Amino acid sequence: MQLFYNPDLNVDDSIFTFDSNESRHIIKVLRKKNGDKLWITNGKGYLFQAKITSDNIKKCEVEIIASEKSHPPSYALHMAVAPTKMNDRFEWFLEKATEIGVHEITPVICDRSERKTIKLDRMQRVIESAMKQSLQTFLPKLNEPVSISEFLESPTNGLQFIAHCEESERFELKRRVVADQDITILIGPEGDFTPSEIKNTMHKGYLPVSMGKTRLRTETAAIVACTVVALINNG
Repeated sequence: MQLFYNPDLNVDDSIFTFDSNESRHIIKVLRKKNGDKLWITNGKGYLFQAKITSDNIKKCEVEIIASEKSHPPSYALHMAVAPTKMNDRFEWFLEKATEIGVHEITPVICDRSERKTIKLDRMQRVIESAMKQSLQTFLPKLNEPVSISEFLESPTNGLQFIAHCEESERFELKRRVVADQDITILIGPEGDFTPSEIKNTMHKGYLPVSMGKTRLRTETAAIVACTVVALINNG
């Protein structure tokens, strides 16, 4: 099964036309033709089964023949992660987190962040591709980058954790996550959060956690966190 993504497809649609780029990919590259079936998601939980009625290379038209709505997960995982120095490492995190089951991602800029900007459009494409590859129907939300101080002023739901490397009391994440509850996890840059950032975050109600006894890279820690939450909720 190959999954296509188009956010403009609605549950009430009976006919849908792909844009020129997607049409070329479907007809020219994948060699689909009239009568062939496609599976499409709009990223909002719907899976559509469609049949090609016009194999035009510029305007591929399909008839929607069936649709189903996936049940939303019983929890929402929000990962707030400092962008890594190398773009490909952060893209790897986005890809794997999407496959595992993240629901929202916010890049947070910290005092020790070596990268202050990211290419949001490129990151969005990585997430969309990972959603399709893993055959999911809910597209994770990617937020604009914000400073950690701005992020701490935004409302969050459920459990709140900050993973840092300071030699102070921390709890194992796997012993603090509770199934079926929303959760927000903060992961810092390669140089870790500053002591003042940790203090400010804890004042906002975040509990300090560790991912284990070894020191992990930013993207590795973020993936471990996603995996722990997914296993506790779906294991």
